[in-house]
Amino acid sequence: MLRAHRIAPAVSTVVLAAAALATAGTAHAAPTAAAHTRAALDATCSQAYLPLPDPSCTPGATNPDVTQDTIDSTICVAGYSTSIRPSTSYTNRLKVQQIAQYGYDDTSTADYEEDHFIPLSLGGNPTDPNNLWPEPRYATGTGGLSSTDKDTVEYKLYRAVCNHQVNLVPAQQAIATDWTTALSVLGLG
Repeated sequence: MLRAHRIAPAVSTVVLAAAALATAGTAHAAPTAAAHTRAALDATCSQAYLPLPDPSCTPGATNPDVTQDTIDSTICVAGYSTSIRPSTSYTNRLKVQQIAQYGYDDTSTADYEEDHFIPLSLGGNPTDPNNLWPEPRYATGTGGLSSTDKDTVEYKLYRAVCNHQVNLVPAQQAIATDWTTALSVLGLG
């Protein structure tokens, strides 16, 4: 009986110590996770480049499955872009995060297109956050250009690549450098 009496306080001490460690670990971990999330949201991307994305936040990324040799079996096949487009649950979540990162005053997600900077139709990476950004649907920059204007450039580049007028990599580079001048740089407009 003395033994049991001595073991009980020892077990209680161990249980309390373990609970204290668990509580301390949890209390310590929560601020770290919160600080990490806050730091990610506090990261800033400049709006100074509009209608282009900030190149340090959105440099563009390509899909390694799409090369000049594979365009006729990938991007130039009807329905290709639709077949690799990421889910809206993924892009909407990313759009909210990136709207905060870009520091837009207007935070209505309906006012932005989660745009593939290098479009899927030109071999852009479908899910890499380096290739996605919240492009304003409204006119921005000195030329007053919008996402609709970029869509027109994307389509013309896509047609030129699939018609073998322009190679894939120069088209990707032109749109990633400055989509507003891509057509003229490639002699298409």
